[in-house]
Order: sequence, then structure tokens, then C-alpha cells
Amino acid sequence: MKRLIIDCDPGNGIAGANVDDGLALALAIASPDIALEMITTVAGNTPVDVGYRVAQDLLNRLGLTIPVYKGESQALQEPPEPWRQALDQRVHQLNLTHLWQGVRQPLAQDTPTHDAVDAIGQLICDHPGEITLVAIGPLTNVARAMQRYPQLAESVAEIAIMGGVFALDDYLKDTNFGLDPEAAHQVLTSGANITLVPMDVTTQTLMTHQDLDRIAKIDKPLARFVTETFRPWIDYSMKTRNLSGCWIHDALVVAWLLNQRVASATDYLADVELRPGPTRGKSWRYRQPLRVDVGIQQPAGGMVHVLQTVDNTLLLSMLEQALAASEY
Repeated sequence: MKRLIIDCDPGNGIAGANVDDGLALALAIASPDIALEMITTVAGNTPVDVGYRVAQDLLNRLGLTIPVYKGESQALQEPPEPWRQALDQRVHQLNLTHLWQGVRQPLAQDTPTHDAVDAIGQLICDHPGEITLVAIGPLTNVARAMQRYPQLAESVAEIAIMGGVFALDDYLKDTNFGLDPEAAHQVLTSGANITLVPMDVTTQTLMTHQDLDRIAKIDKPLARFVTETFRPWIDYSMKTRNLSGCWIHDALVVAWLLNQRVASATDYLADVELRPGPTRGKSWRYRQPLRVDVGIQQPAGGMVHVLQTVDNTLLLSMLEQALAASEY
């Protein structure tokens, strides 16, 4: 059984916010091979307070007492205002808030007394080699934890990250790395055992309304949570991304930990551009030996295991089977 911390920025039930974090949480909760020991939230897809409210509300609905801690509210250096404008206001600018009409809002929650950064660092360092950290938002919490707990990189069993984009025509950067490039750089080059799930592979995933219809037939709280929060997001993705459904980025990270047949992967040296300009926050990767290495000090970047292709049929099957078999 894998012992997990999930560090995330969920937006289920929030107009215009991505819902894939919630699906990753649902898969982890539903899977008997995973012990989800802690959830932490970070500013990203949603502000950190909103993400905390989404995660705690889900657990309250299920009657679960998994600890949830609120983490960093802004990046190490990147100014938050342009990102919050883009992430929080676009649904209003497009006049698509009506898609969430009737969707249950996550209830307000009491503020936790313990800090997510310390909670991450303490649990991992107190149990070396036993905890897998699933980081599916910006890496601010993880970077801060590494700063406070220098032994974290060698103590964590694995850090499975959703972030980065290498070669998609419509993207120079993704939200997770773009919102906090310094944190992404620090984590990727930390020497920890890292699996990276970039947008290059997650945009090969797809969930349609027809796929969701099958989940809707499962009469259990987790399946109902997925169904009600994914309906408007699929419609929103179809209107704004010209898709026939929606991508399920973060769920692939948890699915990979459960069954590595769901994707293929290759080792690369990888890092993130930090310099000002249009490529700030862009991720890059390469394998040695380079055919042209002039001006490059070897090796540059950190060695990471990068997912490349996905079996979307298997991914959807894993999700459906886990939700159907879950006691929640």
C-alpha cells in the first residue's frame, strides 16, 4: 500500500475552476492500495483558501477525517495578480458562469491551526522512504518544505508531479510551473526521486459526457461528487478549448502510481526557465549526450522520469472501477 500526501489546488464546484484535482483525490480515496494520509492546498488553480474549502468539504461529505492543511498563498517570487486575474476572472469575462447554476458550492470551513509546509516536511522526514508526495498544483509548498527540511529530498519515497509543458503548439508554459517557476526549479533539481506528468501527456487524456454518464450510474457519494462537479467543467472545456470533453490531468498522476501500464515514460534531465521574458516558466528537457553542447555545462537540470503517452481507455476504466468498488 502506498502512503500518500496530495498537495493540490482543487476547484470542484467553483465556477471556471478546473476539477481534475478533485478527481485525483477521489481516485486516491477510492483505491484500497492507497493510504491517503494528508491533503495540503496551495495557491494555483484556485486561491489557497478556496482549495482548502473544496478539499475539507469533500471529506466532510464522506465522513472522513484525513488531515487537511492550508499552505502558501502566493509564489516564491512570481507576482500573483496577473495569474489570479487570468484564473479567477476568465469565466466571468466569457459570460459562462451560468454553466455552474445549481451546482453545490463547497461549504465554508474553519481555518486549520497547522501549516501545510511543516506538515509535509514532518510527515516525510519522520518516515523516510515511506511517503509518496503527489504534487498536482504549483510547487510552492514543496519548495518551502525542502527549504525548512533539507533532508526531505532524500527522505521522500517519490514526488509525482503534474506540471510542465515541453512541446505543445498552444502553450509556452503551464499554470503549475508558470505560476511559480522558482519552486519548480528547486524541486526538479533537488535530487529527489521524481516522476513528472507534463501537459504533453495529460492533453492525451479525455473525459466526455458519455464517460461521465457511466460514473453517474454509480450510486455512491464519491461518484456523485465527480458527476456533479464535472458536468459544467466538461461544457466549459468544450466551449473554451475546442474539445469533445475535458482533460483529466491530475487523475493520471494517481493512476500511474496505481498501475504503470496506464502510461509510458522515459528519463530526462529537465528544468524550468527562470529569466524574465516570454519563456519564463517554460519547462525544458533533454537526454545525454547532446549532439550540440556548446555553452552548456553538463549536466544541466535534474534527472526526472517523464510520462510520454497514455492509455486513455485504461485510465477511464481505472476511474470507473475504483469509484464503483469504493465504500464511499
